[in-house]
Amino acid sequence: MRKRCSNINFISGSRRALNSFAVTGTQNHPFYLLLLILLVPVAFIPATACSTGNCQLLDSCTSATDCGPGLYCGNCPAVGKTQPFCTRGQATIPTSIINGLPFNKYTWLVTHNSFSIVDAPSLTGAQRITFYNQEDTVTNQLRNGVRGLMLDMYDFEDDIWLCHSFRGQCYNFTAFEPAIDTLKEVEAFLNENPTEIVTIIIEDYVHAPKGLTKVFSNAALDKYWFPLSKMPKKGEDWPTVTDMIKDNHRLLVFTSDSSKEATEGIAYQWKHMVENEAGDPGVVPGSCPNRKESKPLNSKSASLFLQNYFPTIPDQNQACKEHSVALIDMINTCYKAAGNVIPNFLAVNFYMRSDGGGVFDAVDRMNGQALCGCTVITACQAGASFGSCKNVPASNTTPATTSPAGSFSGSVQLTGAVAAIQPSRVTSTCICAMSILLLLL
Repeated sequence: MRKRCSNINFISGSRRALNSFAVTGTQNHPFYLLLLILLVPVAFIPATACSTGNCQLLDSCTSATDCGPGLYCGNCPAVGKTQPFCTRGQATIPTSIINGLPFNKYTWLVTHNSFSIVDAPSLTGAQRITFYNQEDTVTNQLRNGVRGLMLDMYDFEDDIWLCHSFRGQCYNFTAFEPAIDTLKEVEAFLNENPTEIVTIIIEDYVHAPKGLTKVFSNAALDKYWFPLSKMPKKGEDWPTVTDMIKDNHRLLVFTSDSSKEATEGIAYQWKHMVENEAGDPGVVPGSCPNRKESKPLNSKSASLFLQNYFPTIPDQNQACKEHSVALIDMINTCYKAAGNVIPNFLAVNFYMRSDGGGVFDAVDRMNGQALCGCTVITACQAGASFGSCKNVPASNTTPATTSPAGSFSGSVQLTGAVAAIQPSRVTSTCICAMSILLLLL
C-alpha cells in the first residue's frame, strides 16, 4: 500500500523573519531619531562576517566556498532576493534516519530530464536547439541526494541516445549523449554506495530489438536490477529497503512502453505507479489531475505515486520561486487528490534553485510526516513510537549532511547571473553615518 497520512498540512514549516523593534521616547529627542534613521539601514545590509565554509542557510555569501556543508551560494531575483545567500544544495537521505521500511513508504527526489544539462557540450557537431532542465551532472545530482532520474531514450546513430526531442525522433540538434554514458555514471554511484537505491523512469522511444536490455547490460547495471517478478501488482507494499539492499536489487527501471514488459522484462510505468499531469497542467494551483496514461491518483491498485512539478517550458530564473510556497501548496493539493497519500517521487526542473530550503525541505517534510509523524525527517528518532519527535535546529541553520556520498562540495556554479555583494557599500554607509554623528556632537 502507498503511504497514507491524515490531517497533514505541509505548509506548517517555519520561515525566517526579521524581528521588529521599537524605540521609545524618540519623539522628544530628535538627535536619537536621526541617529536611528542613519544606522538602521546598516542592519539590513547583508553581513559578510562568515566565510570559508562557516555561512549557514540564508546567510549572505560571495562564493560557493563560503557556505557550510550541504549548502551553496545562490540568489533568487524572482522573489526580490538579488544578493547571494546560502541555500540548500543537498537532500537528507531518509533511510539514514529511519531504515527498514517498505520502499513505497519513502519520498525520493527526482530530476526531470536529468540528462538535459545547461552548457552540456554538443557531441554531434550541431548546435543544440532544445530546452534544458538541469544544471549539473547526473553524478553530482546523485551525490546531492537525487534518487530518481527521468531519461528520454531514442534510437539514434545506430545506438541509444538521450535526447530532448519531439515526434518520437531524435535529431542531431536535440541529442545529448549516448545513454550508456549516463548509465555508467549510475553504475559508478551504485558501486561506490552499496546502501543506495536509484530509480530510472524512461520515456521510451527505443525500437531496436532488446535495445534497453543491451544498453543496461553494457553499462553493468543488470546486476542491480530489481526483477519485474518481485514488483507488487495489486497495490501491496514493496519489499523493505533493507531486503532490497541485501539482495542487491538497488535499481528500479520503468518504461513508458507497455510492450517492454513482455519482450524485455522491464516494468511498464503506469502499471506500477500513478502520476499527475506533467508540465503546465501539473502546476495549476488547486488542481492535480492524473496523467492520461495513469490510473486515477487515488487508485488502490498501484503502490507508487509520482508527482510532477515543473512547467512545460523550463525557466531557470523562475525555478527558485517555483520551489517555494507554490511547491508546498501543490504537494498539499496532490496529496488530497490521491486520497491522503504522500508522493513517493517528486520530479522537478533545476532542483538546486530555491529561495532557501526548496525541494529539499519539501522532501524532508514529506518523509517526516510519513515515516514518523514529525514535521521533518530530521526530527524522527529510530526506534521511537510514531509521533515521538526530537527538537531540531531552526530552519535557518545548515542541514544535517546525511548522504553517504559526501557533502556538497560547492562545485556546481549556477548559470544564471548572481549579483555580487559589495562590502564597500557597507563601509561607505557606516562612514557616512559616523561623519554626521561627529558633526552633531
